[in-house]
Amino acid sequence: MCMEDFHGPHLEFPKEGHAKIEWSKPVGRSVAFRVRAHTCSLEPTTYELCVTGGLSHIRRTVRTADGDRVRESRWMRVAEAKLLWDALLEGRAR
Repeated sequence: MCMEDFHGPHLEFPKEGHAKIEWSKPVGRSVAFRVRAHTCSLEPTTYELCVTGGLSHIRRTVRTADGDRVRESRWMRVAEAKLLWDALLEGRAR
């Protein structure tokens, strides 16, 4: 097991012309969901790929001195969210 498997991958720097993810306040659509993947928890901003009931979204948490600020992408089909997750990790979306 490599260290990246333990604490999650780091995002690549955003590429020129990267897609913009629209981040919104959590809507509370589901109280229970599974985190399928996450980025490094040592960074001040972390991302989680969340799945429930056949739908998925990406949750972004920014840690600040005033507390955590959580935002979510729109909810979408799992396959679509996985593509967005890969784009986020590779710097093609932010």
